[in-house]
Amino acid sequence: MEPSGSTPSNHTLNSTGDGCPWEVSDKARLCRFLCYGSEGDLYTAREEGHVSMESAGALLSLLQESRGAEVVEEIKKFTQDGRAVRLGPSFFALALCSQHSELKTRQAAFKALKEVCQDPAHLFSFINNKKELKEGMKCGIWGRALRRAVSDWYNEQDAMSLAAAVTKCKQREGWSHQDLLRLSHTKPANEAIALICKYVTKGWKEVQLAYSDKENSEEVVKVLSYLEVVEKVKHSCDETEVINLIEEHKLEREQLLTDHLKSKQVWRALLKEMPLQSVLKILGKMTSKKILEPGSSETQAVCDRIQSQTALTKAKIHPFNILLFSENYKRGQGYQGKTKWEPVSSILKAMDSAFYKSFMNVEPVGKRFVVAVDVSTSLSSIVPGTSISTAVAAAAITMIFARTEADTHVLSYSEGALVPCSVSADMTLAQATFELVKIPGGSTDCTLPITWATENGKAVDVFIILTNNPLWTFTASPVESLKKHRQKSGANSKLVMCGLTSIGHAIADTEDRRLLSICGFDLGALTVIRDLAQDLI
Repeated sequence: MEPSGSTPSNHTLNSTGDGCPWEVSDKARLCRFLCYGSEGDLYTAREEGHVSMESAGALLSLLQESRGAEVVEEIKKFTQDGRAVRLGPSFFALALCSQHSELKTRQAAFKALKEVCQDPAHLFSFINNKKELKEGMKCGIWGRALRRAVSDWYNEQDAMSLAAAVTKCKQREGWSHQDLLRLSHTKPANEAIALICKYVTKGWKEVQLAYSDKENSEEVVKVLSYLEVVEKVKHSCDETEVINLIEEHKLEREQLLTDHLKSKQVWRALLKEMPLQSVLKILGKMTSKKILEPGSSETQAVCDRIQSQTALTKAKIHPFNILLFSENYKRGQGYQGKTKWEPVSSILKAMDSAFYKSFMNVEPVGKRFVVAVDVSTSLSSIVPGTSISTAVAAAAITMIFARTEADTHVLSYSEGALVPCSVSADMTLAQATFELVKIPGGSTDCTLPITWATENGKAVDVFIILTNNPLWTFTASPVESLKKHRQKSGANSKLVMCGLTSIGHAIADTEDRRLLSICGFDLGALTVIRDLAQDLI
C-alpha cells in the first residue's frame, strides 16, 4: 500500500522491509514476533502468552523461502542487542530453525545456540521448545547435531562461570543439567569441565573420591574449592558459618537452603553483594521482615547503593523501571499474598534520587518526537499491572523523552483542541504530573497533535499519543492525518497510540507498519517504541 501523493524516493528503506518501507512484510512480522511475541501491530504490556506455531506465520513463511540463515541472524540481534521485550519467542524461533528440513538453517541455528542462550535458564527453555515442537512425531530431538551443540555449550564456558551457573540454576521447565549432559553424551573438553560434569551427574561424594588424591591443576583446584563451599553451605545449620561463606565467596540466595532464608542476618549478608535489580525487587519483603528498618546501617547501605551513579550505570537500570519499583514499594503491599510493610522514608528518597540519576542510562535514539497527552478524562486511573496512576505514568514518559531526546515537543489536548502544557525537561516528576492533572477534561481527539505538527511545519519522526480514554473520537482518521503529515513534511512519520488503561484494541492500519498500538504500559513498551523509531520492527 502506497500513501497517496508520495513517492518511494521520499522514504528510506530499512532493515525490516523487503520492498516498500511502509509494507508489513514477512521480515517485519518476524521482527515484531521476536520483539514481543506477536506478528500484529498491537503490543499488550505485561502479557506473557504461550508462543505457538499459530503466532509465527511469517517465521514459517521465511523458512519455506529458504531464508532460515537470515532468520537466525535476526534472532541473534534481538537477543543480544536488547531489542527483545520477551526472550521466549527467540528461543521458540531458534528451536524451530534447528528442526527445519534445510541443512543450512539447522546448522546456523545450532551454531548460534551459545550466543542466543547465554545462561542455563535460556538453554532449558530452548530444549523444552524443541521437545514441544517434536510432540506427536516419531523421531526424538536428540540427534547428533543437538548433542554436539549442547556439548559445545558446556565445553566453551569458563569453568568458574559454569560452576556458578550449574549451582544457581539447577533445573527449569522439567529439565536439569544432569538430563542435558546425559542425553548429549558430553565429552568434557578439559579437566575443569570434567570435574563440573561429574559433580552434576554423580554428586559431590564421587567428586571427592575421584580428585582427593590427584595432583590437580590450578583451575581444577579453584573449581573444587568453590564446589566445596557450595556443598558446605548446603549442609550447614550454623548461621554464623553460612553468613561467613556468603560474604567470603559471594554466594547468592539460589545456592542456599530455604531454612537459611528464614534468618534476618543471612538476608543482610546477601544484600551486600546482591545485584541492584534484585535488591529493588525485594525491598518490600525486606522491610516487612524488619531486615530494613528506619535508621539501621543496613538500610543506609541499601540507600547508598540505590542512588549510587556507579551502581545504577553498572546495572543499566531504566528510570521507568525504578519508578515501577518505587511506586510498588510506596504502596506498602505486594500484588500477591498478604505481605505488607510500612515504607521507610529514606528508601523512598533514595529511589526518587535514583530515578533522576538513571536518565544517564537511556541512550538517545536521535529522532524527532512529539509526545502528546490526552487530558480529556481524569488521569487518576491506575495503569494495569502496576501501582502507577496514569498521570504519573504519562508525566514520566514525557520526561524520559524530553530529557533524553534533543528534538521533543510535549503537547496536551482536551475539549477538541490543544491546551497549554508547560511540561519541560528540567521539571521534577511531581511538577510534571501536576501540570497534566490541572488541565480540565473534555472530548478526545487523538488526531490533534498530528494536525498541529502539519499546520506548524514541524517534521516529526514519531508521534506518541498517551490516553486512558477507551472511546476515541476523531474529527478525521489518525491514519489519514498521518498520511497528510508525511506528504507535507516529507518525513517517514510513525504513530504510536498508547492506551494506558486499555486491555486490547488497535487503531493501526495493518498495511502500514509504521503504525503501532500499545495497551497498558511497562518498560517493554519503551523498548517497542525505541525499536519502531529505529526501524527495527
